[in-house]
Amino acid sequence: EAGVRNLERKIGAVCRAVAVKVVEHNRLNNISLESDENLLTNESHEVKTVDHLLGAEKLPIIVNESSIEDILGPPLYENELAARLGVPGVAVGMAWTTVGGEIMFVEATRMEGDGQLILTGQLGDVMKESAKLALNWVRTHINDYRSDGITYTSDVMEGTDVHIHFPAGAVGKDGPSAGVTIVTALMSLFMGKVVSSNVSMTGEITLRGVVLPVGGIKSKVLAAHRAGIRTVILPKRNEKDLIEIPITIQAEMYFHFVSHIDEVIEAAFDGRITPLNRHLNGGHMESKL
Repeated sequence: EAGVRNLERKIGAVCRAVAVKVVEHNRLNNISLESDENLLTNESHEVKTVDHLLGAEKLPIIVNESSIEDILGPPLYENELAARLGVPGVAVGMAWTTVGGEIMFVEATRMEGDGQLILTGQLGDVMKESAKLALNWVRTHINDYRSDGITYTSDVMEGTDVHIHFPAGAVGKDGPSAGVTIVTALMSLFMGKVVSSNVSMTGEITLRGVVLPVGGIKSKVLAAHRAGIRTVILPKRNEKDLIEIPITIQAEMYFHFVSHIDEVIEAAFDGRITPLNRHLNGGHMESKL
């Protein structure tokens, strides 16, 4: 509701700005007509055309990206995707809030330590449990994956502490649906591979790596689309929820439907990290335009 009111104010500001331009156009047009009358009695008067007088105030008035910024000021929000996804250890999830969906960054880093997990970012108990489960799954299964022909042969937490941070700390975050995102961020960190740009995901995981369905799919997908993301990883059992998403939005996006974390990792890294053995679905990843 607050967002709608703000949009109405912004549209009103644009309309008022256009109205001012129309008034200025009419005023300058009248000046031009007066000049034409003066030319009848004074041939030496400098000829000034309507176009010269109007300058940038011609009709019709075009409202484009440049004029919007002149009217409303600089953008209130910036697209953070490109700036934040260029290093290993970062993945983009999707969250549901009481005011709609939003994308959610998950950042992971490692440092010398004794195997501790550090969590920050205004997290609820369920989110903390999801992070612990995700780390334990990665510790157990990372040696089942390879990248550039290399596999892990030791415990990734040996002599290491891991810090997982959920930015925008003033916004409370809870729920199990960040499981696949946390696993992806950790795999990115330990394998040294950047998550593919323009990809977001949601889904709960089990200790066996099974991806479970989650709620709020419509709000989450719309949030991803709004952020400019066009590839989304969703639990297979949430495929039925696409019916709630407008066809126009679906047509602009690519959906990966997954049942196991193997499929999540392959989709998130465009095949740059692959499992040594498949767990589910006979090794086939299901997708839909």
